[in-house]
Amino acid sequence: MAMMRHFWDAAATLDPSAAERDEGRRRGVCDPEALRGLWADAGLRAVTTQAIEVPTVFAGFDDYWTPFLGGQGTIPGYVRSLPEPQRNRLRDLLAARLPVEPDGSIRLTARAWAVSGVAPV
Repeated sequence: MAMMRHFWDAAATLDPSAAERDEGRRRGVCDPEALRGLWADAGLRAVTTQAIEVPTVFAGFDDYWTPFLGGQGTIPGYVRSLPEPQRNRLRDLLAARLPVEPDGSIRLTARAWAVSGVAPV
């Protein structure tokens, strides 16, 4: 998800150890070739992957930032672990980096991977 990619890229800029928490880089579920391999290793044939992309539009920066303050999940847990000055630096860096439209909205894309295969007869 671009929402999370922007977050972890900014977090790693300020704190290189934050990259270790980035699930998008640690797990194969974000890599179509790794997913294809999992299905093939399970014995499926004619394995294909396809991206499913969904627009994610935030009304403004607060709409983007507020879910990270909720307290559950990898990103909120990381944000909660930061002292306030570091949290504010991260918020400010994100606000400067995000693609903000003239109306203040932030238009990103969420991507999921669909995988299909044929079971052997």
